[in-house]
Amino acid sequence: MKLSQKTIDTVKRIANPVSVNAESIAKRMYEILFEKHPEMEKLFDEAGANHHKKLALAVIAFVDYIDDLDVLENTLEKIAVEHVKKNIKPEHYPLIEKSILKAIKDVLGDVATNEVIDAWREAFSFYLKY
Repeated sequence: MKLSQKTIDTVKRIANPVSVNAESIAKRMYEILFEKHPEMEKLFDEAGANHHKKLALAVIAFVDYIDDLDVLENTLEKIAVEHVKKNIKPEHYPLIEKSILKAIKDVLGDVATNEVIDAWREAFSFYLKY
């Protein structure tokens, strides 16, 4: 299975606004996640005040290397290891995915068209299965 070229192109097309706003997207994602699912906050208790910066770097790597799984694999592996340590389970990923998609829309506004959000959704789903 391979990620569609349309999705890769759509995500790459907004690489600059995503990269420039990655920290804001990450902060907003946690706000949304904890507001809608307060039980998730305990999973990130030990992450520290700057955890959003780690997420921001992961988002930037995701955008930069969405078309190169070999390079992205290292980042994905590190994230997976951290999630296992923090007891984040597969059933939490849809909550995180919805929160980050909403954060992208909130922060990027009109740049985050339905096509863009659909592409991000497909990309997240693909890489979560990876």
